Amino acid sequence: MAAIDDELLLDAEDDACAVAFIRTRLPQELQEKFTEEDLYYFLDVIVEYYTESGVLEQQPDTEGYITLDAEAIAIYVAEKSRKEKVGIFSADDLLYVVQAEMDYAESLEQD
Repeated sequence: MAAIDDELLLDAEDDACAVAFIRTRLPQELQEKFTEEDLYYFLDVIVEYYTESGVLEQQPDTEGYITLDAEAIAIYVAEKSRKEKVGIFSADDLLYVVQAEMDYAESLEQD
C-alpha cells in the first residue's frame, strides 16, 4: 500500500510543479483571472483529453514526437469546464494554459 501512497504523493507534487510553471507562463491578466484551483482543473482536463482522444496512440514522427493540436485541446477544456459548470472560459485564453502545459512536459523531457 505504501507504493500507491508514494505514487499519489509524487503525482500531487508533479501537479503542483506543473501549476506553478503554468502560472509563470501566463500573461498577467490571465494570472489574475485563473485561480490555482482553475489551473489544477485545467491540468486534469488536459490529461483527460490526452487519454480519451486517442492522441497518445499516434505513431511518433522520426524524432519520436506526436502531433498535438493545442487549439483542439483548448476548445475541449473550454467546453468541458462550461459543461461541468466550473466556469466559462474562452478557448483563446485556455490556449495559453495548454501551451504552458506542453512547455512544462517538454521541460521534463530535457531534464
